[in-house]
Amino acid sequence: MAVSEMLQTLLYTVNHLLQQEKYKAVLAVLKGFRNGAVYGAKIRAPHAFVMTFLFRDGSLAGKLKAILKATYTHSRNLACFVFTYKGLQALLEKFQGRSLQSHSFMAACVGGWLVFGDNNNINSQINMYLLSRILFALSRLAVEKGLVPQPKRDPFPLLATLVWGVVLWLFEYHPHTLQPSLQSSMNYLYHDSNVWHDISDFLLYNKSRTASRK
Repeated sequence: MAVSEMLQTLLYTVNHLLQQEKYKAVLAVLKGFRNGAVYGAKIRAPHAFVMTFLFRDGSLAGKLKAILKATYTHSRNLACFVFTYKGLQALLEKFQGRSLQSHSFMAACVGGWLVFGDNNNINSQINMYLLSRILFALSRLAVEKGLVPQPKRDPFPLLATLVWGVVLWLFEYHPHTLQPSLQSSMNYLYHDSNVWHDISDFLLYNKSRTASRK
């Protein structure tokens, strides 16, 4: 009974603390760290699972280890970035007495350099993912601000034409310039489909199991 009362008291104290406005900035940083860790794991785990079992060779233990390592790295990095970004943002706002657009930019720049500046596979995928999104966003913003005239026709078909034309040209003639995971995907789609021995590796499997065991 005493333990139950202690837990209730502790829960009440914690909930009371969470309602204090003076601690909101610090608590927001902590919850941001939590959300970054959870979101990073949710995003990376299924992606790593699919890519590992689809393209990676090796034992089951090795594959599971690779999945856990990728998930941990993504989760940790995103959590650390959110913590750094929100913490610096709060400090800058407190220092200057108000929130400015430059605070967001500077805090994110520092966080990006500290957390995502390490050139590894996980950070490379995240940075390239964001690059494609910000190019789209900046294009829309340029039109909204009148810096670029509103296109008379939807430019998306032209974009698709150039994107697919360039990426397949790079894959066929300069594959080393593409990220390894993209190379693996394209090899599966465009090169592995040129090879088969019988109905088993033409329709049922990508590669002949007999050949792969040799």
